[in-house]
Amino acid sequence: MRVCATVVKRRLTMEQTGRGRMLERHELEAFLTLAEELHFGRTAERLHVSTARVSQTIAKLERRIGVQLFHRTSRRVELAPVGQDLYAELRPAWSQITTALARVADAGRGLTGLLRAAFNGPAAGQLLVGATSEFRDRHPECDVQIREALLPDVLPWLRSGEVDLALTCHPMRAPEVVMGPVLVREARMLAVPAGHPFARREALSVEDLARVTVLQLPKALPDSLREDRAPHRTPAGKPVSLGPVAMTFNEGLTLVGAGEGVFAVGAHARRYFARPDVTYVPFKDAAPVEWGLVWPADRATARVRAFSDAALDVVQPRTPAP
Repeated sequence: MRVCATVVKRRLTMEQTGRGRMLERHELEAFLTLAEELHFGRTAERLHVSTARVSQTIAKLERRIGVQLFHRTSRRVELAPVGQDLYAELRPAWSQITTALARVADAGRGLTGLLRAAFNGPAAGQLLVGATSEFRDRHPECDVQIREALLPDVLPWLRSGEVDLALTCHPMRAPEVVMGPVLVREARMLAVPAGHPFARREALSVEDLARVTVLQLPKALPDSLREDRAPHRTPAGKPVSLGPVAMTFNEGLTLVGAGEGVFAVGAHARRYFARPDVTYVPFKDAAPVEWGLVWPADRATARVRAFSDAALDVVQPRTPAP
């Protein structure tokens, strides 16, 4: 019989009353993080504790409430139905608490401190440098540290707190991650082998994807981004053949040059990634590729919000009032 999250919370409340101890922060963080990662090792890395500590914390929590929150095997971890319900109810409340605490801390110290920003790719790096310059002019009391991140590293770095925000491609829809406003839109193109028949075309249709093998992005990335770059079907419903996974952008272009498949890219690739074995052909009917900032919802500090405003003003300068 399925136990609802309300029953679980009632059991927690009864125990807290009986023993005089509230649910501890490390227990809550361990549950929420494991529910998102579904992997004890990655959960331990995010929380900066040992895998054994995470396992012990979850086991102790389950004993306290008398309900199994996760199904574990030697190969995988899955949320039990009651665990899914509990996560859905606890995550918004936890985000509100951490955001409120961050705002109080920001109010006390203003915009002083360090903002750690990551970017993905050289074009994003140039834009981030411009946004950083504008931000520093406005808030010289706050330092900014810039780092490059491979695309699969963006979400893990944000979740672990290694960086405060990242400039990367959209749509990056994931639990507890906020997508800021779109900063850049560029034409969508298809990277094809230089000798491919498509390389002689002036433009392609999205329906042409049904005639080729499309390389995929890593499974660690959100489904929203993976589907955007490698859809399972064309707009008309034709199936798309999905090929190997490209772990990095350069790896994807290398696979394209080797004839392993084609790869959807933004127009900036023609300038920053010119290659003799790859030709970039524009789409005539595809949505543009979008870029913007992303940051953790529970760490939307004043520094993060101020940096987002500065970045938006760099690409969309405000018209002075008359």
